[in-house]
Amino acid sequence: MVLKKLKSFFKKKEIMTEDKKNQENTVNTTVESKPSVDVYVDMTPNPNALKFIVNVPVKNTGNSTYRSPTECGENKLAKELFSVRGVDQIHVFENIITISKFSYQDWQEVEDQIITIIKAQMVDHNADYFDPDPEEERRRNLSPELKEIEAVLDRTIRPGLQGDGGDIQTVKLDNNILLVKYQGACGTCPSSTTGTLEAIRAILKDEYSPDIEVYIAPEF
Repeated sequence: MVLKKLKSFFKKKEIMTEDKKNQENTVNTTVESKPSVDVYVDMTPNPNALKFIVNVPVKNTGNSTYRSPTECGENKLAKELFSVRGVDQIHVFENIITISKFSYQDWQEVEDQIITIIKAQMVDHNADYFDPDPEEERRRNLSPELKEIEAVLDRTIRPGLQGDGGDIQTVKLDNNILLVKYQGACGTCPSSTTGTLEAIRAILKDEYSPDIEVYIAPEF
C-alpha cells in the first residue's frame, strides 16, 4: 500500500515537472518570436526631417503620410509619435519612419523621445495595419496623360524621394503646365523647389514632352 502511494506521488510530480517545462518552453518561444527592436537614425536632405530606420517592417505594402493624429486611423504608433512636441508630419514606408518637425524645435529635444516611442510601440505594431489608400483612388481617376506622367515618376524620381522619406503627387496638367505636390520630408525640403524640381522637369521633358513645364501647386 505504501509502495503504491509512493509510485502515485512520484508520477504526479513527474507530470507537474513536465507541465512546468512545457510552460517555460512556451514562454521562451513567445519571447524569442519577438525580435528586439533596433532603430537607426539617418539624415535626409531636409534639415527638419530625419529617417528612423527600424530593423523590422513598419508597413508591408504602400506608404502612409500623416499630418495630424486624426489621420492615423489604426496606426497607434503614428498617433503616439504625434504626442512628441514639435512633430509636424509622419511618413511611413517599408521599415522607415520619416519624421518632419517644426523648425522651432531642436532635434536634440525630440530624437530620443521618438526612438523610445518606436521601440515601445513596435512590440504590438501590425505592419499590415489598415490604412485608407486615397492614392489608389486618386490614380484611378487621373486622366490618361497624368497616368503616363505618374508612370515616368514611378520609374525615375519616386524611388529616390521615398528613400529620403518623401513622395510626390501630380495635381493638374493644363496646356503642358504640370502642378505637383510634395509629401513627407520633401514637403519642407529647400531642395524641393530647386534641384529636385529641375530634375523632374528635365526627365519629363525627355520622356513625356519637350514642352512640359513643372511647378509646385500652391497650398490652400
